[in-house]
Amino acid sequence: MAKAEKKAVKKPLRDKKGRFLKGQEATGTPFRTQDERARQAGIASGAARREKSDLRQLCRLWMEEEVATGKDGERITGGQMMVRVAVKEVAKGNPRFWELLRDTAGFKPVDKVMVSEVDPGVIAEVEQMVKEAGE
Repeated sequence: MAKAEKKAVKKPLRDKKGRFLKGQEATGTPFRTQDERARQAGIASGAARREKSDLRQLCRLWMEEEVATGKDGERITGGQMMVRVAVKEVAKGNPRFWELLRDTAGFKPVDKVMVSEVDPGVIAEVEQMVKEAGE
């Protein structure tokens, strides 16, 4: 029969004067300044951007590659396949694919809002002109 193994008991950390440490000091993890955190966040952000760029590039390559052959022997690319599937979904009544086709074709409505400061007198003048035109 083997001897019972002793469990390693983790002793609490103490400072130079023998006082118990609390928080980050007790866990042994170094304290980080804002500059260090910002640097690490910047590094992580760059890695995420590179990964997204790689995925976009793969999608573009797939859309240009031949992925199937049609009934009459025509070459079908990934982009053409995507459009065919989207058209079938639109025919079924799926509005998300209708938006996809509209936006891909270049008919997406503008999402910009222009904000400007206008003198109240100018607003009153324009409203007056609209009233006169309606009469």
